[in-house]
Amino acid sequence: MNERCVKLTTYFGERDRTPRRLLADELLDIYADHGVRASVLLRGAEGFGRLHHLHTDRLLSLSEDLPVVSIALDTPERIESLLQRVVAVTRKGLITLERARLATTDGAVAATGDAQAGAEKLTVFVGRHERVGGAAAFAQVCDVLHRHGLGGASVLLGVDGLRGARRERARFFSRNADVPLMIEAVGSPERVASVLPELRQMLSDPLITLERARICKRDGQLLEVPHELSLTDEHGRALWQKLTVYSSHSATHGGRPLHLEIVRRLRASDSAGVTCVAGIWGFHGDRPPHGDRLLQIRRHVPVVTVAIDTPERIARSFAIVDELTGEHGLVTSEVVPAMRALSDAEQVGSLQLGEQS
Repeated sequence: MNERCVKLTTYFGERDRTPRRLLADELLDIYADHGVRASVLLRGAEGFGRLHHLHTDRLLSLSEDLPVVSIALDTPERIESLLQRVVAVTRKGLITLERARLATTDGAVAATGDAQAGAEKLTVFVGRHERVGGAAAFAQVCDVLHRHGLGGASVLLGVDGLRGARRERARFFSRNADVPLMIEAVGSPERVASVLPELRQMLSDPLITLERARICKRDGQLLEVPHELSLTDEHGRALWQKLTVYSSHSATHGGRPLHLEIVRRLRASDSAGVTCVAGIWGFHGDRPPHGDRLLQIRRHVPVVTVAIDTPERIARSFAIVDELTGEHGLVTSEVVPAMRALSDAEQVGSLQLGEQS
């Protein structure tokens, strides 16, 4: 069987603080206090929030307030127990709750209950310097995912996090072997099911999660439009939607990096918020897994661009993304059953999980 879990994700700026310290440290300590099974802190490269302040790493300045993504994963009961503490310390940013399943049985992928899902998003958490057969575990995992025909995978490097409820933090002059990273992949339920036994055999006590998704585009080909959702479920709880573009740092549109053009166009369209996270390794489609190489002019690392908004706004955002991804990228749609956006001026949304019909 697969065990139900909830993924708590907080999007904020790296300089955001509580009265005592940086918000990132506060959140990780909350997760540690509650013994969260896994968490990872990702440093973004570009993005903006509800007030449309642009955060970017393109300027050579140590003062840039880059976007940060904090992810915590555990049972619904444990996430519920810490949620109010997270809300209390987060003054601005975006908080989402998403349903997931822990893959606890070899090769078992439980039915999603969503006939329109069409795909599974598989996430594997491993240590930064974990090895398999003398090679980096993340590279070996990507090779397996590619060989089984998944649509794409991106390795996202954590700078802090928890593994087995133990905090692991990246530091100077340290191998940082146990600092977690996450490998995010998308494929059909059948291909995801086929890859699970091999992943479990090659990794030591892996943490693997499964989430519902829909693949909308692949390398310029339109496969499906995003989910058509009501604004609320049958109980009146709001439903939200996530649009994700998996691309490469080297992919361009009109001579500009694709992910930067997506951020620019969505910001101009009054989208609620977008975050880009650059990876270190990955693949899309038939191209073999790859990452940065010495002496190359253009970076070939993956970039994951995420937009979260109401279903109505996501439909408008997809029209922009569809135009920009005429040649490159893997585009997915997911349902977000709970979201709260916070700023000094307003709070929008609720963290009560909605039900998709």
